[in-house]
Amino acid sequence: MSALPLNVFDAEPIPDAARVKVEALLASGDLFRYTAPDNAPVTQLESEFAALMGKKYALALNSCSSAIFLSLAALGVNAGDQVLIPAFTFAAVPSAVIHAGAQPILVEVNDNYRIDLVDFEHKLTPQIKAVVISHMRGHTSDMDAIMELCEARDVPVVEDAAHSLGTLWNNHKIGTIGDVGCFSFQSYKMINGGEGGILITDDADVMARAVIMSGAYEHNWAKHNLADCAFDDVQNTLPLYNLRMSNLSAVIISPQIEELDQRVNDGRKNHDYVAAKLNDCQYITVPPPLDPEQRAPDSIQFNLLDFSDDDTRALMAASKRVGTPVSVFGLHSDNARAFWNWRFIGNIPELPKTRAMLMRACDMRLPARLTRADLDVIVAGILQSVKDVKG
Repeated sequence: MSALPLNVFDAEPIPDAARVKVEALLASGDLFRYTAPDNAPVTQLESEFAALMGKKYALALNSCSSAIFLSLAALGVNAGDQVLIPAFTFAAVPSAVIHAGAQPILVEVNDNYRIDLVDFEHKLTPQIKAVVISHMRGHTSDMDAIMELCEARDVPVVEDAAHSLGTLWNNHKIGTIGDVGCFSFQSYKMINGGEGGILITDDADVMARAVIMSGAYEHNWAKHNLADCAFDDVQNTLPLYNLRMSNLSAVIISPQIEELDQRVNDGRKNHDYVAAKLNDCQYITVPPPLDPEQRAPDSIQFNLLDFSDDDTRALMAASKRVGTPVSVFGLHSDNARAFWNWRFIGNIPELPKTRAMLMRACDMRLPARLTRADLDVIVAGILQSVKDVKG
């Protein structure tokens, strides 16, 4: 079999409208939002994104990791506090908790990639001061149950929606259900800014603190055009972390918002087409979405059935040979999504459900831009790799 006709790791292309804006911005030299004229491109992006998500406030930053960290800090998480997070997420999430001075507490994740609610409720103790829900790879945990448990205990919820821009839960946009929603514009996401992130909230106090800590020194908070946030009350009382987004990133990101719906639709069709084909194989299962969930996937995950560790390693090697390389989260010594590699958090708990899932969960990017012919090549390559291993 020939190799893939394209690289699945290529990002979404930058539209021509962004190129025009970049050229104009370079000509002006106004790359820093606080020295640019009023209503700078970053400010415009924040207004557009808040309107898109139906929230009062948005703060554009240099990454989704920064958005999670600032959310925790703005919610009042202090040194020594505990923050509950899923054990299946990217290392940046526990890192953001550590950066806030807190201790991440890991909760089990089932083989459908969603939070184990029994373990979640057990670990939602009075010591937990905040919860970060990672919709990892776009898979939504039961937000109804999670919010009910957290609201009953008055624990704030931060949604890590880095992989979920465009996903709906009971027709509510993911990222708008918790107290704060955090999104990524890194190149492998639905909107490609190279790097970048944004947080959204309806809480004026949280927004005021987040804006100041993001790096709005002196009276630069005025350029955020948020008259109902009490910036004067927190100015000079909080540290400045300088996590701002530049105008250059904003003019690359903003024109792609118009393409989001199409990318979401194309991504869902691509995922569902490949999932249906793979589910016909006796050695593969693609977990279905939960009933209230309407996903916006840009990748696909599937579990191997009746595979040993040696079989699984052989599958990875075979898939690379045929040009459709499959990654298995738990079988790479340095995979940043395997919780046992997060040695920086201190004592790593034993989480048998999550470990078992990660040892057989396969991962492949499935960008929205792929054609049906591309998808057929991917399916054929995966199935050929399974056949090479299992016969």
